[in-house]
Amino acid sequence: MKRAVSFRNIITLSAFVLLVSMFNISCTTARRTVGIEEGWEMLGERKVGIVYDKDEIIVDSRNKFTALRFKVEDLDVRVNYLKIHFRSGDILQPSVDFVIPANQNSKTIELGAEGKTIEKIEFKYSTANANFIKGRANVLIFGKKYYPQGY
Repeated sequence: MKRAVSFRNIITLSAFVLLVSMFNISCTTARRTVGIEEGWEMLGERKVGIVYDKDEIIVDSRNKFTALRFKVEDLDVRVNYLKIHFRSGDILQPSVDFVIPANQNSKTIELGAEGKTIEKIEFKYSTANANFIKGRANVLIFGKKYYPQGY
């Protein structure tokens, strides 16, 4: 004897499937994998404001670094201010004004062959040719690790 499928059963089953799908989507992590070149460490990441933005990244790492590099995702970014604070109290404030093309690295900013421990990095930047439709760029900052015996 076949059992008739009622409209109510179909609605109930559809609602259950929708609920389970929403739960699975909301429970997944928003993490992504970032490929990091050997010898480099990611120090921080920020979303760039549409017009103009100023950020500060506190560096948790106790490693010494010999260089910095920015990586930009999604849209071009103009960096026009950079100030690096070292744990020793020294400050490096190079004169900068450069555009990093989308999905590219900046030129390497040398910190010194002896390696320095970074406390924080301040920078001012904007999304080049930004608009609300294109969205915002993502900026990642990497430090090149210091190795006393060379690398």
